[in-house]
Amino acid sequence: MAINSDSARSTSGQSSEAFDLHHLNRATFGSRELALEVLALFERQAEKLLNDVAEAPDPHSRSIAAHTLKGAALGVGALSVAAAAGEMEQAIDDSVEAIGALARLSARVAEARLAVAELLA
Repeated sequence: MAINSDSARSTSGQSSEAFDLHHLNRATFGSRELALEVLALFERQAEKLLNDVAEAPDPHSRSIAAHTLKGAALGVGALSVAAAAGEMEQAIDDSVEAIGALARLSARVAEARLAVAELLA
């Protein structure tokens, strides 16, 4: 049985907002078990990659980590994370723009991680 908006809806509503569940179900062939496994993997990878972005020693390394996070997010339908990672990828220096992009990316990853936790509960 696939994950649908009714089964993903929680008290906060995060699950259905953080992920495009139609995309996730297509990517996991409608398997709820596979979707949950993929989401758990994404949750761990997103945490690691966000840390890589935040601690990158230079703008190029930060851009590569943000690009990797964007790809992972697109793969599971975490479109708001992907958009924020794309914004971070384009912020090529340590400007105010980059600081704001990192704050937005951190918030989107936190929302996605909360949604995953709710789905796995």
